[in-house]
Amino acid sequence: MKVTKADIVISAVKPEQYPEDQLPEIGLAGRSNVGKSSFINKMIARKNLARTSSRPGKTQTLNFYIINEQLYFVDVPGYGFAKVSKSEREAWGRMIERYIMERPQLKAVVQLVDVRHAPSKDDVMMYDWLKYHDIPVIVVATKCDKIPKGKWEKHLKVVRDTLKKKPDDPLILFSSETGYGKDAAWSTILGYTQKK
Repeated sequence: MKVTKADIVISAVKPEQYPEDQLPEIGLAGRSNVGKSSFINKMIARKNLARTSSRPGKTQTLNFYIINEQLYFVDVPGYGFAKVSKSEREAWGRMIERYIMERPQLKAVVQLVDVRHAPSKDDVMMYDWLKYHDIPVIVVATKCDKIPKGKWEKHLKVVRDTLKKKPDDPLILFSSETGYGKDAAWSTILGYTQKK
């Protein structure tokens, strides 16, 4: 998809702040610092619409990005990050849970994992939780430019096996440095947004 227009519309913490226009939404979930902001920026061909930070736990709200006036990316706070208080983490958890479970416009969740390492316990928990609630998941394995091409398949197998990934959930190798996997990610995402 060629992105000609992208904007952040709102950073929301509760349902009454969500956009009201009924466009399809794709949630973006991943461990803190997995590269969600870089993924967004690469997908929409903008340098820094999504703020990247080397400080994990930067996203603390649901950030709605409208793309070409036809769909939203919704960036949710990274999980598995310890440097916030337990009560803050629980509040985020409730906010994310409510959004994912109660939002009819949500068509799928892109779960980002770092392909260099086996998915963490938090990654596995998130994937299992999404599957338990029948949320369609697109697994995107980021940072593939950081490992030799000859080892991609081996690393993808580790991702598949660790998550116990269901065969019908797409797994896309991605690099926000080189743009590898961008077209595959777009065509997969658009496939979900067009489902009734």
